Amino acid sequence: MRRPTDLSATTLDANANKVIVLAAGGTGGHMFPAEALARELLSRGRAVTLVTDKRGHAFGENLPEVPVHRIRAASPGAGIVGKLKAALQMGLGLLEARALMRRLDPAAVVGFGGYPSVPTVYAAIQSKVPALLHEQNAVLGRANRMLIAGASRIAVAFPGIEKLGEAQRAKIVRTGNPVRPAVAARRLSPYEAPGAAGPIRLLVMGGSQGARVFSEVIPAALALLPEEMRARIHLAQQCRPEDLEAARDALEPLGLARLELQTFFRDVPERLAACHLAVTRAGASTIAELTCVGRPAILVPYPHATDDHQTANARHLAEAGAAWLVPQPSFTAQALAERLSSLLADPQALAASARAAHEWGTADAATALADAVLAMLDGGRAARTDHTDPVKTDPKQTDPSLTDHDQSHNARRSAAGASAKGAAE
Repeated sequence: MRRPTDLSATTLDANANKVIVLAAGGTGGHMFPAEALARELLSRGRAVTLVTDKRGHAFGENLPEVPVHRIRAASPGAGIVGKLKAALQMGLGLLEARALMRRLDPAAVVGFGGYPSVPTVYAAIQSKVPALLHEQNAVLGRANRMLIAGASRIAVAFPGIEKLGEAQRAKIVRTGNPVRPAVAARRLSPYEAPGAAGPIRLLVMGGSQGARVFSEVIPAALALLPEEMRARIHLAQQCRPEDLEAARDALEPLGLARLELQTFFRDVPERLAACHLAVTRAGASTIAELTCVGRPAILVPYPHATDDHQTANARHLAEAGAAWLVPQPSFTAQALAERLSSLLADPQALAASARAAHEWGTADAATALADAVLAMLDGGRAARTDHTDPVKTDPKQTDPSLTDHDQSHNARRSAAGASAKGAAE
């Protein structure tokens, strides 16, 4: 007599052999989380492919084994003509994405935001392929807003997401935003507040393109500090190429203990671990790296960011006691000098902020994100079975907004799977 077939096991086995498609825009803020997830899924024996637009950067030499497919996409341009051109490109991209879905027959699609992700994720939803979105910021991005209704899950980095409808909140699982391995490796680097007469290491970064306002305000603010405090400061500052010489001319006469000006820092993880205080923008990747390492920061959000999402990002850290939020209009030399004088004379305040940042951050977001993807596929069963240090949580923590800051990284991974299970059921 033939034994009954275990249909659920058959489905799982079939999914295990299917590719997982990652759809991401070309910018680093979208592409790096995709690369981190690809690396984690590959380590678990899963096949991965990347879909981006024709302008987007792929993973390059980092993951040459990941196939890359490019489709048409565009962000809405200015005026009617620009919008029509973008709509045409998106329509053509959708046709290309549908054909790609038929050819690849993926187990799932994971979208990382940016308009280039829209055709692929939308085609997946139309094809009944499970789709998970990853939102890096505290405000749901426009691309993800277009897709959230059809998505199965949304993985988030912040505990509260603006512009996400109440009907969609049951789809949330908080995983965090993946950081580079070199940053994650410094998760346990202890923070040592500046001593009474020791060096004060300041790190100033303005994002991938630098920030002109920092090159203008930082020198003027440091000039207002007492001479004996300036003599202790080790300043490492990123500048735009066109601002580099002017910043150097303004800073060199100030008698700083050490001055390093560069257009791009290739050793950010080391500099983050070494700094006593950072002055930065509030992009998602910057927030993730600051909090992974656990360093206090003065956050000056880029005022023209879409939906002012950098201010929303910074507000979360400020409310957690992990940073100080300074809107750019208030970021004056006098105001910064007063804040620096206060903070640099109060090592306890810096240390408390560093602890809060560290508690807020994570180094295992890629692991949690992979767990959420695989849990979505298997209907909620554990995506991994090697959680050797599970932590029991209160029943109220089945609320997806409460499952992130448990007492161990294993608990965070367990929470991702449990949250996905609740949505699947």
